[in-house]
Amino acid sequence: MILGAGIAGIRASLDLAESGYHVYLLDHSSAIGGTMPMLDKTFPTHNCSICALSPKSLDCGCKMTEIGKHPNITVITNANLTSLSGEPGNFTATVTKQTRFINQEKCTNCGACIEVCPVELPNEFNQNLDMRKAIYRNYPQAKPCLDIQEQCADCKKCLNVCQEQAINFNMSDELLEIEIGSIILSSGFELFDPTDLKYYGYGKYPNVLTSLEYERLLSPAGPTGGELIKPSNNKAAQKVAWIQCVGSRNVRINKGYCSSICCMFAIKEAVMTKELTNNQTDTVIFAMDIRTHGKGFETYFQKAEKEHNVRFIRSRIFGIEQIDNIEQNLRIRYASEDGHIYYEDFDIVVLSTGLKPAKEFNKLADKLGIELNNYSFCKVSDFSGVGTSKPGIFTAGTASGPKDIPETLIQASAAACEAAKVLASKQKAIVKPDNFTPAKVVTNEDEPRLGVFICSCGDSIGGTVNIPQVLDYVSKFPGVKITQEINYGCSCTGQFQIINAIKDFNLNRIVVGACNTRKHQHSFYLALQKAGLNKHLLEIVNIREHCSLVHQAYPENATEKAIDLLKMSCAKVTIKKPIQSVKIPMNHTALVIGGGIAGMTNALSLAEMGYKVHLIEKSEKLGGNALRIKKGFWNEDVEYYLNSLVAKLSQNSHITVHYKTEVAAVSGSVGNFTTTLSSGRQIAHGIVTIATGGEEYRPNEYFYGQDARVMTQLELENLMVGSKQQINDARNIVFIQCVGSREPGRNYCSKICCTKSIKMALDIKAQNPVANVFILYRDIRTYGFMEDLYTEARSKGIIFIRYSDNNRPVVERGNANTLKVKVSDHILGEQIEIYSDIICLATAKTAPKSNHHIARIFNLPLDENKFFLEENIKLFPVEFDAEGIFLCGLAHGPKSIEESITQAKAAASRASVILSRDFLESEIIYAEVNPEKCAACLTCVRMCPHGAPQIIDKAAWINPLQCQGCGICAGECPNKAIELQGYKDNMMLAMVKGLFTEVH
Repeated sequence: MILGAGIAGIRASLDLAESGYHVYLLDHSSAIGGTMPMLDKTFPTHNCSICALSPKSLDCGCKMTEIGKHPNITVITNANLTSLSGEPGNFTATVTKQTRFINQEKCTNCGACIEVCPVELPNEFNQNLDMRKAIYRNYPQAKPCLDIQEQCADCKKCLNVCQEQAINFNMSDELLEIEIGSIILSSGFELFDPTDLKYYGYGKYPNVLTSLEYERLLSPAGPTGGELIKPSNNKAAQKVAWIQCVGSRNVRINKGYCSSICCMFAIKEAVMTKELTNNQTDTVIFAMDIRTHGKGFETYFQKAEKEHNVRFIRSRIFGIEQIDNIEQNLRIRYASEDGHIYYEDFDIVVLSTGLKPAKEFNKLADKLGIELNNYSFCKVSDFSGVGTSKPGIFTAGTASGPKDIPETLIQASAAACEAAKVLASKQKAIVKPDNFTPAKVVTNEDEPRLGVFICSCGDSIGGTVNIPQVLDYVSKFPGVKITQEINYGCSCTGQFQIINAIKDFNLNRIVVGACNTRKHQHSFYLALQKAGLNKHLLEIVNIREHCSLVHQAYPENATEKAIDLLKMSCAKVTIKKPIQSVKIPMNHTALVIGGGIAGMTNALSLAEMGYKVHLIEKSEKLGGNALRIKKGFWNEDVEYYLNSLVAKLSQNSHITVHYKTEVAAVSGSVGNFTTTLSSGRQIAHGIVTIATGGEEYRPNEYFYGQDARVMTQLELENLMVGSKQQINDARNIVFIQCVGSREPGRNYCSKICCTKSIKMALDIKAQNPVANVFILYRDIRTYGFMEDLYTEARSKGIIFIRYSDNNRPVVERGNANTLKVKVSDHILGEQIEIYSDIICLATAKTAPKSNHHIARIFNLPLDENKFFLEENIKLFPVEFDAEGIFLCGLAHGPKSIEESITQAKAAASRASVILSRDFLESEIIYAEVNPEKCAACLTCVRMCPHGAPQIIDKAAWINPLQCQGCGICAGECPNKAIELQGYKDNMMLAMVKGLFTEVH
């Protein structure tokens, strides 16, 4: 059972369901998705949030539509846990399901009931910036819910217009008793309410907004249709400010933690504002520190400042006041770093409000019997990443603390991994088979019976393209038997509309005018399969990007172009033949490369789920970088944990460790890899996990390597454990941050350096209270609960001095063998000199040189910093575009030990989705070789970026599971021996002919 159906709950549900376990997914609201549907875009990729949630596709992370269709997932909305009893593997949960007065099976989501409802209420989904009806849906893809208990007029108008008779005012709440083996808590968060912080004027001045309110203002689906106007008078906003840390980093209100995402969220909104207004809006971000510590975040921050001209002002805000009653503009009074007071006026001020536990989270924790931390978030057990104080109950997402989307998805998959271990000890659930009707036999001799469906996609398509005109024209095209408009084709309702039409009109070919093929193809494939039609007898026309979005100023042209594209697709699909998927047996063994803490965790997780694992370690000892670390940030015993992990590995019969070994070569693809080791041994396996670790940058600056008193963080840590006398004798100890990070060649934040330095500084103070400890920094980035360490450090007298990138500290060696550090104090505005006994350099965490070798062998991408580049930085943080290969730990980028452990478990969970299958089936249209024409010239082998072609029996053969359908081989083959199914020459010629076919 998963409590909370935001992105964490959805991700964990799909991991478990696709691995063969039945999942009950509960949410207290009327629709799944949590906060993410409220977002317009996500940073740093600017992915569309709702598109990422909706379909099951190659580039979505959570798949709301897939949740509703999955045979192993039972979704229960408007539900709350009442009680829990039992033990891991045998829990009994009592759940109260509140009625929504609408039969979900009957409802077609037509919206007629909403149109006639006379009652208007504040729209919570749009942050109360506009109104909704008493019968409503949170977003277009969600089904309606009737709010009888609020202010329903009881007029029964909705009842009268519902053709499906789905509305029933006599429906009552249900009490469910469900037997489950494990629980994942993914209850999400709430935003801090800044009303009580009177100096911000929230709730008093209409143009002071929270970050989520401003997000809805920017959204095309929001209350203003994406037009940036002031709420007070609907006039265009010319100047917008963001104030950071509102409800975060504030010990006076017991919100001492950093909310982790606010800086990036504000930067994203500022950049979106610039893009929306063609750089005509002045955007300013007021902050103490800029915390862009995630992968790709530092680059995004620098582009915002240098390319989009977003201004950043380091400051303390004293107050906001409205300066006139007509324009209702706002004046911010703030103190800059130099201590002077300044004023600046703005049209809108956005408060970057912090994250706090979800409403009534304490009560839910009591029912579950789990401990909370001092901020009332779920307390996570040491080095587990997702474990709670109660066995069998795990946590994911912001239930355990503020975090970004990738970290949420990683933790969700890790929680699914831990839940699967509990369930694996019991009898595994049987995957419910897809109840597909056997596909009808369709040949070219059969009369073409086409169905043409156009998705209006709200106003995204229908607002520009004249859909009735398009349907009327296309209905006259040869072979077309039915044309229909669908509101949202990717939704369950839209899918059922297509399925019913195929059955009712005996259709044998389908054309859909909708959005991006990559995003929605899988959903339409499923619709055809459920209707008993081969899924490849489908053509999807992208009239959203190719027509409506690029021709908004010329709707007539957009409509004409849509007609042309649909005519071409109708002509092509008429001569299309069914394509049969290829099934290949699955090898259930895993290969893990790297024996550090991430690799070991991943290997052990897979083994505990029942899979055989080969662990490859290039050295003679397991442990990697963790061998040099003694304590965690919260004084966890790293050495003890590492030894216990090694012991578990050695005792697990499913794991074979290969010491002093490297990967020499690899062949095959997902499900059937063959890897050759440096020892000469060949291993057959189904998946691969890359956990090659990272390295500590060895600096050339600050006399490192020339003076023993200058050392890195890991070297100082070993000194503190060993020769304590040098620490006790020291009077001045200086930490210099960002050595080798955030600079050309390594333009990223190494994420953990600030916390590591502060933790060591505190330990030094505890060991030698009279020592002066200085930390020289550019930005302190103690994200999440690590902010508590920063607060403690300041209270213990550790001195923090900020330096700028163009005025870095200078280290000099003087007379009498002294070490002198010169730095400009940002508060005093003067240069100070520190005679130092020890200088600790917080050096960059870099990618290992072995990444080049592994990347070349497995044909994997590296980013500009030589870390492995995942498929999607936001939505697929543990997998590559090459299916069956996964990623975790420092190989992916800088992170803490706990984050590496969590990501390792997440990679194991994602791998188990594949390993749990008995066979693999090709999803993508693949290329085929005519061996009679093939000259075995190796052109296709050399050109294919995915390594799919092989030479077998003097002719090329293309692995259908490895082929990505790009068509490069077909285009380059000199003998034209290769054809991409679905894109053959006769089909292309038919499209040209169809373009010039006139119908009357």
